[in-house]
Amino acid sequence: MKSTPKICIIDDDYIYRYTVVKKIETMHLAANTMDFEDGEVALAFILKNLKIDSELPDVIFLDIDMPVMDGFQFMKEFLKIESQLSKKINIYMISSSLDPIDIERAKKIHSISDYFVKPIKAEQLQSVFSVL
Repeated sequence: MKSTPKICIIDDDYIYRYTVVKKIETMHLAANTMDFEDGEVALAFILKNLKIDSELPDVIFLDIDMPVMDGFQFMKEFLKIESQLSKKINIYMISSSLDPIDIERAKKIHSISDYFVKPIKAEQLQSVFSVL
């Protein structure tokens, strides 16, 4: 039996983080969720748990526009440590930005699985969970 996936939401908007968790619950998708309000805190958590599979998320929903460390800055640092991780983490960039430059920039980062425009849709959540 597969274990319950860990979903990490990195977004400075508390209400958005809350709504994603509620949507996951409403859809009856089994998940343990954790959230961070900026990339720096999330990165520190990942570094602290680099070799502890049970603590690391299976999926990260990553916002682009955040204070302190935005989504692209997070990815730059994440790529430096990715090879040291004891498991693969699927990263989905989620943003309200429809800017083709942001979308293209995200698609060029090999570790980003997909780019979703906020708010995340039920079908998108379902597709993320279907590959876990």
